[in-house]
Amino acid sequence: MRLLIIGDIVGRPGKHVCSQVIPALVRERSIDLVIANAENAAAGSGLTMPMFAKLRHYGVDVCTMGDHVYKRHETLALLESSDRVVRPANLPREATGRELAVVTARNGARVAVFTVLGRTFMNVRADCPFHAADRLLGSLPADVKTAVCDMHAETTSEKVALGWYLDGRITAVVGTHTHIQTADERVLPRGTAYITDLGMTGPYDSVLGRDRYAVVQSLVTGVPHPYNVATDDVRLCGVIVETDDASGRARSIERVNIRDPQPLPPGPED
Repeated sequence: MRLLIIGDIVGRPGKHVCSQVIPALVRERSIDLVIANAENAAAGSGLTMPMFAKLRHYGVDVCTMGDHVYKRHETLALLESSDRVVRPANLPREATGRELAVVTARNGARVAVFTVLGRTFMNVRADCPFHAADRLLGSLPADVKTAVCDMHAETTSEKVALGWYLDGRITAVVGTHTHIQTADERVLPRGTAYITDLGMTGPYDSVLGRDRYAVVQSLVTGVPHPYNVATDDVRLCGVIVETDDASGRARSIERVNIRDPQPLPPGPED
């Protein structure tokens, strides 16, 4: 089985490159399941029902969220209604949304997907991500051999540590949140695919997806500027993980960094 896992989708540019690249990748690389972090899909922060429907139409099977999960009130209805969007599993038990998705891939295998938040520099009241991962992995049905964890965290150390902690017990641990793709993809000794950050699916002529002029001016002058989503050098970034269906272990992990083949059409940020 082949999994395409992509990093933080940012605004309209991120959604556009998904529409152009995902269908071709699914077809050309025989992708069985597409997982995407979508917490920045709505104008750079949050996810709405119409945008989720667009991503599903483009080929995304499961969306993970992060620290911006509740930035938009309309996201609550989506979290309550869909079994293909997961909020961080180490938020309080009372938090709205599902903490685990178990879906059937195109090859017929069932795949579990969840996300956890790091606790360093995240400004979110989250429980231990290690214990949350233990709890979810312990709850999986016996026939679910393939599982993916999105570690949404600021520090590389927390991400690397979780990768080692789960090595051999999960198919893949992939990092998100920093919007900068790392070059440390590998299969750990016991069979877990790992990368510290998938990178951003969005505009790279930017500062983490936002208008670079506004961000620089804000940092230089100390005067707040609106951080609008940028529009240029749009790319889809992530990894393709090939797995062994019987054991759930990863066979390989390949970095993906693909520029949008079509220019972003003019239009307002949605």
